[in-house]
Amino acid sequence: MTTMTKKLYVSESYFEYAMTSSQQLDYRILIAAPTDAPPADGYAVVYALDGDALFPTLAEAVKLQTRKPKGYDPILVIGIGYPSKEPFDMERRCNDFTLPVSEGNLPPRPDGTPWPPNGKANDFLDFIEHDLMPAVAKKWPINKKKQAVVGHSLGGLFTLYALCARPHLFSHLVAGSPSVWWADNAVLKEIDKFFEDWNGQHAINLLLTIGANELPDMLEGADQAAEHMKRLSDKNVHTHYVKFDEEDHVSVLPCMLSRLPRFLDS
Repeated sequence: MTTMTKKLYVSESYFEYAMTSSQQLDYRILIAAPTDAPPADGYAVVYALDGDALFPTLAEAVKLQTRKPKGYDPILVIGIGYPSKEPFDMERRCNDFTLPVSEGNLPPRPDGTPWPPNGKANDFLDFIEHDLMPAVAKKWPINKKKQAVVGHSLGGLFTLYALCARPHLFSHLVAGSPSVWWADNAVLKEIDKFFEDWNGQHAINLLLTIGANELPDMLEGADQAAEHMKRLSDKNVHTHYVKFDEEDHVSVLPCMLSRLPRFLDS
């Protein structure tokens, strides 16, 4: 198991750590720790993919919505970022967030260039499960029954895959504008396989979101994912599908992230 090192002071509220995965990939781990004492069963945790894009907005939303006396219980926010500090590091997210498929199943990229290395979602899940989560649990008391992950676009694709591949890992998952199109809708086949295998031994909550003004293929993919997930309602998998009016692929992010504290309370 790797450990979090190089603790850096970022602001009054946020800290940054460095971690290296078993595959020798470097990550920047951004953390907003609650100032309130933990509940009796520990802190709920949200892991945000594309940390440089999602973490600041999510951390502020959590900070505001958990203020006492009327706020939600405190939440530990973890952003998973990359050394580049790019909001969306295309090479790293292609590697980490996508399903393993043959190159022949991938559409041409809009700019005509080859796809970066991809298909390592299982390695990234290994990093989260075996490296990051234990390191977090060593530093804070954690409620293992309230563990969430949130991802957008390719990150939304990853969260759908994570639900199917490791349903024990997260109680709450947020798939924002998921790239269902990846590899000819491969994630829909994963959902169908999950439906056949899953016996509903514990509750899983999925928040699926998209902006109403996104591209038609993104809207179609989200609709298809919602339709496939609907069949799992009888198997203790609860899906809430939200289309945000007048929002596009990027402007939808604050709308989605502001829902997290309420969603995690469900």
